[in-house]
Amino acid sequence: MSAHDPLHDPERDADHWTPPLDMARRLASQALSKHEGANIHDHDAMLRAAVGLEHVLRDLLNALDKESGR
Repeated sequence: MSAHDPLHDPERDADHWTPPLDMARRLASQALSKHEGANIHDHDAMLRAAVGLEHVLRDLLNALDKESGR
């Protein structure tokens, strides 16, 4: 991994499993609760929050798309 690798790579992440909508909502809510107290001056905490929230947000959007038939 280099310093410029994206969080999401469509080729690498193409076969990612999409959770059901209720699970995706629950996981997104849990991630928000987990990271809401992160110290903005702590680089590692911000990196963990960004990565964790990006994953659950992508799952939530994919679940919404799947639910709506997209």
